[in-house]
Amino acid sequence: MAKKATKTQAKKKAAATGLTKVQILAELERVKGPDLSDNIVALGLVSEIVINKDKVYFAISVDPARANDLDPLRQAAEKVVLEMPGVSSATVTLTADREAGAAPAPSPSASPASAAMRGPGAPPPPMGGGMGAPGAGADPKVAGVPGVKHIIAVASGKGGVGKSTTSVNLALAFQANGLKVGVLDADIYGPSMPRLLGITGRPQPASGNILSPMEGYGLKVMSMGFLVEEDTPMIWRGPMVMSAITQMLKEVAWGELDLLVVDMPPGTGDAQLTMAQQVPLAGAVIVSTPQDLALIDARKGLNMFRKVDVPVLGIVENMSYFLCPNCGERSDIFGHGGARLEAEKLGVPFLGEVPLHMDIREKSDSGQPVVISQPDSEHAGIYRDMAEKAWAGIEQEDSVRAAPEIVIES
Repeated sequence: MAKKATKTQAKKKAAATGLTKVQILAELERVKGPDLSDNIVALGLVSEIVINKDKVYFAISVDPARANDLDPLRQAAEKVVLEMPGVSSATVTLTADREAGAAPAPSPSASPASAAMRGPGAPPPPMGGGMGAPGAGADPKVAGVPGVKHIIAVASGKGGVGKSTTSVNLALAFQANGLKVGVLDADIYGPSMPRLLGITGRPQPASGNILSPMEGYGLKVMSMGFLVEEDTPMIWRGPMVMSAITQMLKEVAWGELDLLVVDMPPGTGDAQLTMAQQVPLAGAVIVSTPQDLALIDARKGLNMFRKVDVPVLGIVENMSYFLCPNCGERSDIFGHGGARLEAEKLGVPFLGEVPLHMDIREKSDSGQPVVISQPDSEHAGIYRDMAEKAWAGIEQEDSVRAAPEIVIES
């Protein structure tokens, strides 16, 4: 009994003194590598360990060709860390950051310290053939998300154009139009959905490694913002971001949804490529403000989705104009009509204009999006109209894909 009591006291003491990377690496030495030749630490596969109070995040580098088969390795590493005193949660991601034929992992003689500091060095290889691979986004062989009929990405070429506010109001507008809708906040570095929807708390396990999504205003929601504190920076390299997005897509019990709206991070980087090539996207909505600089970046985002064969459902002109609440005078602060002209030039639908208005900003900041808090307002009507146009585009794409192939035999 005395020995058992001493062991319990030692665990409590370890929990009280706080977690260190050295302790985590020591425990991870119990996990064998992909070929069982040595442990994952000695093989130099562990990288990017991040400790936030009692939560641990790290990545395991694996051969891209074997990434889909090595989830048991990730689960084993997660289990070992979760068993450590003082650890309340562990998020482990697989990263495929080495090109085929690249230098192998460090030899078993590599020290744990050098393995921990190594980190993914080279940029991740494109999955499924790269950016120019035709059909990468809409390839019917790409596995979807169980229970989710359609997935769309809401994207922008640059930050600060109101993409997240547009995403959440569009999602609520789709729901108001009679659809079952979920929202995935794929902006790992700057997650906004917890604040925009006024949701607090942590996702709970559903079964095994599957998490139950959070819920707000009838939407099912998942965001990195539920897993880390709001002011905690995510100091992650691209491969970890890609793996985290994939896990939030496929290891969440979304249930039966007509539509999953994905709020993308700004730009045309790893996250966008992951979405386009990991799930069959039904389409993308591009958000821009009217001025020329924003439109240049919006054009880049649009062309990226075209290159991976993802249909562009349309362009939204956000902050299109400002109406003075006192005198009613209209001011085109960022110009006006640029997104509509760009849509006509590029041959894609124009979904609508959203004004720069105090109500939209205040309701978003307070976690009460205007579509749900002021459903009879002009602004809510604009979002519902845009959602209706986007859904018509999805249905049109469905009908094109469902059209029978006509074969003429000679």
